[in-house]
Amino acid sequence: MTAESVHGVALTWVDNAGLTRVKAVPVGRLAHAATRGVGMSPVFDVYLVDDSITTSRHIGGPDGDLRLVPDLERLTVLAGQPGWAWAPVDRYDQEGQPYAACQRLFARRMAERAAERGIELRMGFETEWIVQREGGYPWTGPAYGMARVVELSDYVNEVLRALGAQGVEVLQIHPEYAVGQFEVSVAPSDPVGAADLAVLVRETVRAVSLRHGLTALFGPAVEAAGVGNGGHLHLSLWRDGRNLCRAGDGPFGMTADSEAFLAGVLDALPALLAVGAPSPASYLRLEPSRWAGAFQCWGLENREAALRFITSAPDDPDGANAEVKCFDAAANPYLVTGAVIAAGLAGLDADARLPAPVRGDPAVTGPGEAREGADSGAPAAAGPPRLPRSLPEALAHFERSDVLRAALGEALFEAIAAVRRAEDELFAGRAPQAIADATRGRY
Repeated sequence: MTAESVHGVALTWVDNAGLTRVKAVPVGRLAHAATRGVGMSPVFDVYLVDDSITTSRHIGGPDGDLRLVPDLERLTVLAGQPGWAWAPVDRYDQEGQPYAACQRLFARRMAERAAERGIELRMGFETEWIVQREGGYPWTGPAYGMARVVELSDYVNEVLRALGAQGVEVLQIHPEYAVGQFEVSVAPSDPVGAADLAVLVRETVRAVSLRHGLTALFGPAVEAAGVGNGGHLHLSLWRDGRNLCRAGDGPFGMTADSEAFLAGVLDALPALLAVGAPSPASYLRLEPSRWAGAFQCWGLENREAALRFITSAPDDPDGANAEVKCFDAAANPYLVTGAVIAAGLAGLDADARLPAPVRGDPAVTGPGEAREGADSGAPAAAGPPRLPRSLPEALAHFERSDVLRAALGEALFEAIAAVRRAEDELFAGRAPQAIADATRGRY
């Protein structure tokens, strides 16, 4: 498909409930939209996952208007939606000033704050989803099994073709653990670009799925008792072309700046869950022994740790990075990248250091046995703590976080908190499967 065949442009942003919202313009109006913006109410910042509306101290009600201004550098012709192109938007007020609660501008602001410290962040999201046909799953291929790729060969091929046609560099795609589940990983980008890619990848998968008679489900929990969809974030720190996650004197070759940044992220994880695991359904997924990262700990190549460190091969200087595993597909990716940077920079400011790494599954190794290098003759140390087990618990940590409040600003911080409280109330008393059923197809 060529640009000449495009007739509509989807202009998207992601709200605080993690849903991608849109206004579309004919292609002939794109230049006007880029100059003047497209009108949209600020009330969408207090929309919930079911499209009901709450309110917050600074945002809520029918008054006000914003301008959605497309970022034309990210304009992409959509291979999965013939006749359409896409661009993410930044949001401004009627006077042309940055809107205080714009999540994309928040991510950019945090990236700029890191740059002031001489640090470039490279980030990338893993996208997981489960595909169904009406009536259930028409295939039986095993987890990570070639049989599933064979059964859905044309579908997977078209996902790859569409992403490639859009200039998305795919690193890998494979069947995941749950029935009908897949994962795709793409090349890292700057923090705002990584969030843009997360949106573009998801909507491309959605479009290709529909063209194959399939429904793509991105919710954190599809079956309440099963393994859900993660939204893992990979990140590395760079300065002057050097990867700070390797060739240093810290743990497993980290530099001091890399260790301090990751220590800040690890320390903030209970509060960050209100951003990265934002739905009541998130806590159906965040269970021990499912590689979901349910414990506040880190480890070398430990897929049960909430923060996993990857050293990469000795001849691969680009490969060393860290992975935050406790986040899921309900999260707004712009809030995730910005909030993680804010936490990491707080760690840098404090010259923080990581605790001892954890080996094995913290859920099954005894206290003191999981810590790397533990002295068998020393008293047993306490095992790593569980991360919050519910949205209200995560929200309590979030609301006590001076770091996140200062980084987000009062308007955005209060709107996020209001949406979290309202969604907890929305699903209060519902059975786990009812929560999964109500949310799995919304994101």
